[in-house]
Order: sequence, then C-alpha cells, then structure tokens
Amino acid sequence: MSRALIEYLGTWLLDHPEDLSIEEVEGERGELIFEITVHSEDMGKLIGKRGRVIQALRSLVRASAQREGHSVLVEVVD
Repeated sequence: MSRALIEYLGTWLLDHPEDLSIEEVEGERGELIFEITVHSEDMGKLIGKRGRVIQALRSLVRASAQREGHSVLVEVVD
C-alpha cells in the first residue's frame, strides 16, 4: 500500500512521473526503506521549500505503513 501511495502521489507532484523509480531495501533494524529516484528537473518539486513536500510524503507513507503494522522510511536518492 505504501509503495502504491508514493507512485500515486508522484504522478501528481512530478513533471516527469515516468522517471519515478522506487527501490525497496531492508534496513538494519528490519524496517523497509523506499529509495526514490526522480528526473533531475523534478528533484526540487519532490523536496519542496525547506523540505516540506518530502516531509509530508514521509508522514503519509509512515502512517499508511503503521496501519498495516510495518515500519517504513522514505529516502530520496540523487
């Protein structure tokens, strides 16, 4: 569900949603880490002013995952 949420929001936030790539990695403590890669022109839109957009995205994904009983982190990869 969390991955689908990122993909859905990415289509609305980004100018190049076809370049959105999400890689799932398991963290050291067993949490799931979503590593997001986007087109270079969309990096600013994903992060937002003072990081507000990415923080909101992280909060939504974390809440969605907690509802399912999982621990999730969202990272942006250059």
